[in-house]
Parts: sequence; structure tokens; C-alpha cells
Amino acid sequence: MQRRYLGLTAAVAALATAISVSGCGSVGAAGGDVTLKLVAADYNLDGGDGTKKYWEGLSKKFEAKNPGIKVDVTIYSWDDVDRKVAEMVKANEAPDLAQIGAYADYAADGKLYSANDMLSIPTQANFLDSLSQDGRVDRIQYGLPFIGSTRQLFYNKTLFQKAGITDAPETWEQLAADAKKLKKADVPTPFALPLGPEEAQAETLNWMLAGGSGYVDEIGTYTINSADNIKAFRFLKEQLVEPGLTGPVAPGKLNRKAAFEAFAKGQVGMLNGHPSLMQQAQKNGVKYEMAPMPTPKGNARPSMGVADWMMGFKQNGHRKEMGKFLDFVYSDENVLAFADEFDLLPVTLTASEKMARDNKHQKLHKFLEALPNSESYPVSKTSWATVSGNIKQQIGKAVEPSNTPGGILGVLSREAAALDNAAQR
Repeated sequence: MQRRYLGLTAAVAALATAISVSGCGSVGAAGGDVTLKLVAADYNLDGGDGTKKYWEGLSKKFEAKNPGIKVDVTIYSWDDVDRKVAEMVKANEAPDLAQIGAYADYAADGKLYSANDMLSIPTQANFLDSLSQDGRVDRIQYGLPFIGSTRQLFYNKTLFQKAGITDAPETWEQLAADAKKLKKADVPTPFALPLGPEEAQAETLNWMLAGGSGYVDEIGTYTINSADNIKAFRFLKEQLVEPGLTGPVAPGKLNRKAAFEAFAKGQVGMLNGHPSLMQQAQKNGVKYEMAPMPTPKGNARPSMGVADWMMGFKQNGHRKEMGKFLDFVYSDENVLAFADEFDLLPVTLTASEKMARDNKHQKLHKFLEALPNSESYPVSKTSWATVSGNIKQQIGKAVEPSNTPGGILGVLSREAAALDNAAQR
């Protein structure tokens, strides 16, 4: 079900687990009675090694405090990490810990330790309550939120000035009009619409929420082809894609990473972005500003808020060691270090309060302010991982010339309902 983020959770106690990160992916140090294997996602948008350095630094500190435990960390891109973990689990070679995009299907199969099995009480109690709720299957928490973000409309101030635009659009009509002005000013991509397979489920939810709907209704039933959702995709197709306002790459083939890179090069007028885009744009000297997502009539709607998930697999039986490590990972110091590195939002109450009080995070405050009223994916549904995969592969077709939004959304909705029914049997 969609949930509103009402607070942040999971402050960290102390922990005992040694970690070491190696070059291409594997992070490991010799010696130790227990080796924990962690698969983690790469958060670098520009090919850098910040994710690797984070885990290296964390492991050294943890290793010094906890002799007898080591952690091998393998880092994969977001294009690959969920698939890699699924392959490991299928081959009966599950990692001890995985930091990926979805947990519920593994929980439903009985493969995960619960949060209660692993975490100290202070750590477990410090998670944002709504995120803690989103991490539950059958009222038991298995998914541990790792990092959070919300979305804002980013726009290039220089390109806006060039096109004679003075303010951010508040309605869909204004957004389309501004995109036309940007095209007339020879901006290569007036509005970037990444509906490619990397993260199409996120861009899709942005527009669904702005239109007044979402993936599921209040009782958790999939509503992918609701009237509001169809209306949103008709707007995208008829007012942005068909007039040539979404750039040279078809939305269904445009990935988020490529869209962000183009914005950071000054080639995009507007797009929906998460906090990490700020750092990427600043490095290239792009002058930008942010505003809430436009809606049909300009009225306020919830922003999309998401968390990535940490989970502990039972297969190797390292429950106590995993708990020590996770308590360490979720300390304020380490949570804020990761959030600082990638301009993302902490998922613990204490760390988020510290960020809100710190003026050096002033740009992030807009995203923090949006978090309490944001809405997320239906991650607690065991069908979501497969439904999300289907959306990634098919949603771009909804704005193609030969298809209708209602037709594609209808197919996706029927597939989602069938998967959900099968999961509940």
C-alpha cells in the first residue's frame, strides 16, 4: 500500500562486524572467524568510486572495533544489483546481507531474518515509522530502510532565462507551454522523460501522484489503469512526446542516469530529479532551481518518496554477527556520512533531525520538508518486485505513436492483479 512518510527511523547502536571493500566489487579483509557477505548498490551517478570508498571506510572502523568478524562487500550498478541477488538466491548462494530495491518476495518465501531477529531495540525503534511500516510483511518487519529520497522538479535557470521563462510551472498546461518555449530557444531536451528500464517505475509514480492517483488504492489494490493515471499518460503523450518536447531519445529508451547526465551538461530544461542530481549539476556549474511537481490544476499533491532496502538472509545463519554490523551501519555518524556523500536523506529519526538543523544541508531541506507527506511504492506487496519489473520494461510503450496509454496501462494493471492474486494463494 502507499504510505505517507510521517517520520524517520533507525538510529544506530554499536555493532560488531568487519568489512572490507575490494576494487571491482569485492570488499574483503583476511582473518576472522566469521565472514559476512554483503551485496550493495552503486550510488555514483558519474562513474566515481564514492560508494566503494564509503564501504571501505566503514569496514575499517568496524573491523578495528570487532576483531573476529569480516565483511566482503560486492557492489553492483542499479541496473544489475536486484538481478544479481535474485540469481544468488536461486543458486542457493544467498548473501548474508543485501542492499537492493525490494525485499517482500524474499520475506514471503521465508528467506529473511526479521528486524527483531537482528537489530538492537534502539536501532529498530529509530526508523521512520512509515518506513518501518513499509518494511513489513504480515505485520513483521523484514525490510530495513537504508537511504531515502523525495522528488522535485529541477529546471535550468540559464535555459529558462534564454527562453524568456521567469517562474517554475505549477500546472501541466504551464509545463507544456514552457517546454515549447525551450524548444523554440533551441534547447535539445525541453523536458526529459526517462521511461527507460533503469527506473521507469519512479518517473511513472511521479506523474501518477501528480495526477491524483498511484499504483494502488487505499486498501492496497492495484489501480495502474485508473482514470487519473490514464489522463496523466495522455498528457505526456499528446502534450510533451508528440510535439517533440522530450528530446532526441524516445522516453522508453531514456534511462534516468542518461537524463541526469544530460541535465548536468546543460542540455535539459526540466526533469524530475532526486537530491543526488544537485551535486552532479553543481560539479558542472549548471545553475538550477527546484520546485514541487506540477499538477493538472496547480494544487499541491504528495511527492514521491522512496527508500532503498537492506535485508538479512537466513541461509548462512550469521544472525548475531549481522545484527552487530547493522547496528553499526545505522549509527548517526554512518547514516549521515552516506547521506552527505550522495545528497540523499537519512532514514533514521535522529540523523534526520541533525540534518534539518545543519545549514550546510540547506538545499536538502526542501526534500526533507517533502518527506512527511510523500508516498511510496507498494513495497510490502510480495508481487511488487515483478510488477515493478514489468513497468520498467513496458511503460515507455504508453507514449509511443502506435499505442494508447489506456491500452498499455490496462495490460500492466491486469498483469499486476494476476500476480497479486497468485501471491496471496
